[in-house]
Amino acid sequence: MKILLLGIGNLLFGDEGVGVHFINYIGKKYSFEGENELDIIDGGTLAQRLIPIMVEYDEVIIIDTINAPGVKAGEVYFFDFDAVPDVVDWQGSAHEVEMLQTLNMMDLVGDRPKTMIIGVVPTVIEATEFSLSEGVANAIPLMEVTLLDYLKGLEINSIKQEGELDIHSVLPHSFKSTNAYSF
Repeated sequence: MKILLLGIGNLLFGDEGVGVHFINYIGKKYSFEGENELDIIDGGTLAQRLIPIMVEYDEVIIIDTINAPGVKAGEVYFFDFDAVPDVVDWQGSAHEVEMLQTLNMMDLVGDRPKTMIIGVVPTVIEATEFSLSEGVANAIPLMEVTLLDYLKGLEINSIKQEGELDIHSVLPHSFKSTNAYSF
């Protein structure tokens, strides 16, 4: 089975870049092996242009911000796209709405793979620097454990690389990641 870990977001808008930062962090901190194949890609804000890539996979795990009114920033949600929690309203950033439309378009033609989402509620979505708010940065360990546990259930083992790494050391370099334009 082929699985895609897809980081979504705009690095120039603070917390909105968490998907891209997170996949870079995971890609540097771990290597993966097992029964199933895992590819890690920075999807940035490409949305519909990701369809030709996504259809090549049996399952896609999307890492992104989510909008959940009245919920504290830094809260993490993990759900199947076919069973979105009621609190998630998809009315956040422009790229979030575009990704929703992309997944819905894929449903219309029947080529959307199983889609899981790890989403975190953002604090800062405005022009800023390559950074994350304290609430979102504090959510990274929970997102990490959630992802690794799920991958283990898919028979993909994580192997921690030598040395210590935290999300803040990855932030200034996320723009150099393997992105969808590389494919």
